[in-house]
Amino acid sequence: MSDVAAVAGVSKKTVSNVLSGYEHVSVRTRDRVMAAVDELGYELNVSARNFRAGRSKVLGLAVPELRQAYFAELADAVIRAAGAVGYTVLIEQTASGVREADAITRMREHSIDGIIYSPLTVRPSDAAALEVKFPLVVLGEPIPDAPVPFIAMSNADALRDATTHLLDAGRRSIAFIGSDPAGPVRTAQERLRGYREALDDHGVPFAPERVVPTALWHRAEGAAAARQLLEAGVPVDGIVCCNDALALGAMSALQLAGRTVPDDVAVVGFDDIEESAYSTPALTTVSADFDRVAATAVGVLVAQLEEGAPATPGVLRSRHALVVRASSATRSGREARGGPATGLPSVLGWCLRPRPAPQVGHAVPGSARRWGAR
Repeated sequence: MSDVAAVAGVSKKTVSNVLSGYEHVSVRTRDRVMAAVDELGYELNVSARNFRAGRSKVLGLAVPELRQAYFAELADAVIRAAGAVGYTVLIEQTASGVREADAITRMREHSIDGIIYSPLTVRPSDAAALEVKFPLVVLGEPIPDAPVPFIAMSNADALRDATTHLLDAGRRSIAFIGSDPAGPVRTAQERLRGYREALDDHGVPFAPERVVPTALWHRAEGAAAARQLLEAGVPVDGIVCCNDALALGAMSALQLAGRTVPDDVAVVGFDDIEESAYSTPALTTVSADFDRVAATAVGVLVAQLEEGAPATPGVLRSRHALVVRASSATRSGREARGGPATGLPSVLGWCLRPRPAPQVGHAVPGSARRWGAR
């Protein structure tokens, strides 16, 4: 640094300010310093600079498994959101185990600044593991008296809207795939609740035989669940699934069994992964808006790290949108309802722009609240 200062004719402090991105340096001085850097072949040691500042500029992301498209696309969105504000991301797979929360401790051993934790589920017994002295934000259904911020959509509202979409199209024998009524995954419980509420709203009796639990939310489980319904002779003219992987598996099994989607059975998924727009037929689904969720999570952490914002416990609720595509078209071949594709507008100043909605369907905005603490 002394050599750079000598060549540029400035102090070492000025060189440090320029290399640290300090904004109150004239353009002329900055250019002189950078010209000296190029001339001398000086390489900035970012790690050393961050160490002196007490930060690594690395965020952690803990997810159950990257082979699931939902978590892979979430990771991609988090990496882009973090990169936009000068951070990199270290990813840890929790393997969906009973001690998912242990990943928080493991990741902290890598000198990261903060963690985005997206588990399969969060149990009340995990509260102690969330009591940490560094920035942490959790993606998922909140637990009572949580000590950290949570980001979650209203899963019940979203599944109610998806089921209502089929009911409004005249479907009455609607199955639900992915339930976990007695298990630990609270997301599944909330989505099942939304399904039942939609049936009640339309005066359609709840039929337990149309609810198929699955141990995992993978494509194979969706296919097996659809086959189970067919082999049991359960009348079905519509299926709502807890995620897109289940829905894609169910569609495959239906088609192999000679059923036409959507004429015989309409299918709706959840998450709006990229593949859902290109399946045959294209899959109607609930958009989780990865870009907005990622930008919100990164923004919460960065606000704590760089602005000293408090780690306020609470829930940030996201909107959802039903993206209507061919898999739920009415029997006449027309889409059930909705307007032109509008995407999802950003409602936080520091959110990234959502990815464009595929042009094979249209978005029906959900009824969840705007982003904000509940």
